[in-house]
Amino acid sequence: MSYRVVTSLLMLFLSGGAAAQGPDISYVRDIQPIFTEKCVACHACYDSACQLNLGSGEGAARGATKAPVYDGERSQAAAPTRLFYDAFGKRAWQQKGFYSVLDAQGSQAALMARMLELGHRTPLQPNAKLPEDIVLGLNRENMCAMPAEFNGYATSHPKEGMPLAVTGLTDQQYQTLQRWLASGAPIDERGLLPSAKEALQVVQWENLLNAPGARESLVGRWLFEHWFLAHLYFKDGEPGHFFQWVRSRTPTGQPIDLINTRRPNDDPGTQVYYRLWPVQGVIVHKTHITYPLSTAKMARIKSLFYSGNWQVNALPGYGPERRANPFTTFEAIPAQARYQFMLDNAEYFVRTFIRGPVCRGQIATDVIRDNFWALFQAPEHDLYITDPNYRGQVTPLLAMPGQNDDVGSVLSLWHAYRDKRNEYEALRRDSYADLPAPSWSTLWAGNDNALLSIFRHFDSASVSKGLIGDVPQTMWLFDYPLLERTYYQLAVNFDVFGNVSHQAQTRLYFDLIRNGAEQNFLRLMPADSRDGYLDDW
Repeated sequence: MSYRVVTSLLMLFLSGGAAAQGPDISYVRDIQPIFTEKCVACHACYDSACQLNLGSGEGAARGATKAPVYDGERSQAAAPTRLFYDAFGKRAWQQKGFYSVLDAQGSQAALMARMLELGHRTPLQPNAKLPEDIVLGLNRENMCAMPAEFNGYATSHPKEGMPLAVTGLTDQQYQTLQRWLASGAPIDERGLLPSAKEALQVVQWENLLNAPGARESLVGRWLFEHWFLAHLYFKDGEPGHFFQWVRSRTPTGQPIDLINTRRPNDDPGTQVYYRLWPVQGVIVHKTHITYPLSTAKMARIKSLFYSGNWQVNALPGYGPERRANPFTTFEAIPAQARYQFMLDNAEYFVRTFIRGPVCRGQIATDVIRDNFWALFQAPEHDLYITDPNYRGQVTPLLAMPGQNDDVGSVLSLWHAYRDKRNEYEALRRDSYADLPAPSWSTLWAGNDNALLSIFRHFDSASVSKGLIGDVPQTMWLFDYPLLERTYYQLAVNFDVFGNVSHQAQTRLYFDLIRNGAEQNFLRLMPADSRDGYLDDW
């Protein structure tokens, strides 16, 4: 079943089936600002408590579920539950196991009303440490009480009404929310629409990615897979307006008919049109990985990918093998163009795999140190870019695991991919040994993305331009195979709803990628000091 969703030409009404707007209350004017101030810190992104996302009317109407998104031990992959993507409207979400927090239950008020009343009745002491029996953080076990379970929850957790662990609602906020809930929780939210100037640029960019021709189609697919996480904006666009690339069954000028596959490189099953869709809901830092679009950016893309006389003999298909090795899938596109595009936008790409798609989770971040720096090998000193024979030898060895999530085969799959990686590293080492020794002059220094600092904050991480702070214990030096594999392993191919086999393979292989980036940096150090650094690491 497909879902018709918002486009730049049509208004999206996110009513969730709610009643018409009352005369003196507005979800947009009165309710969402309260949710934004008091609730979205916990109720946004994949780590929303009970998957209750209060960043939009659609999320509020969707409700909650007991099913967690993060589960590193499940044997079967979970059905994806991405807001604005996997279903639309309250009824469709209830078919996926969500329950309403806005609807009254017979003589009982709505679940949200009772949760708010519990919090208002038993407020926490302002500016004081939370009681020891209130557990927050990743170790918190969310009860996700359904309406019929509220009384038991309130008895067991009398101090854990909503909003939890933040400054409580003011009396006015509390009364406003209760009046809204008592009136049936009407939602008058409408989807974000581009301005007239933005709409023209949307058409220009969609025309670029959907241009006819085999070469154009392959570039469009590669660009989509490298932009799907971005919150794109036009430099002369409206403040607060952001867009995201999606795949649609319909071309520019028609309503978007969303193709909602698990991964951006899964088989769409039909002809694809790449479309720019306004980002809906409250903007939160967890998912806000920005990327500017401009006339200069379009000219740069055209010069990188459409210059020269390279050709595409046949468009690649989809499937596990294509997902596993983007180097073979997109080998017709000049490697120089692919790597230079990623270097031009290195901060964006490092953010995608440091910050997303996992919004928050210690399992995802404990593979990296609290602080390290990222550097990049210049294309003219990267054998994958400069030597076609070397590129042809190593490309088959760059495949990544995680496409087959059979739990019983996890060890054999891991060994197979590990052995390929080790064979690649040996070939790389021997090939580079014949070249002049690397130096700091072999690093890329093309723009202010060239030097990056990564900071880990236990269960989240951030990326900043420049080399910040004291010299860290380790540094990563990316070449093109390392940068592209990291992006595909942790962003494109990673399934946050996947099972233990998929997540284990992803984690284990990324350990090897990280190790490769650190070893690559060691080659810049004096030979007689490398063992000492490695032992310290």
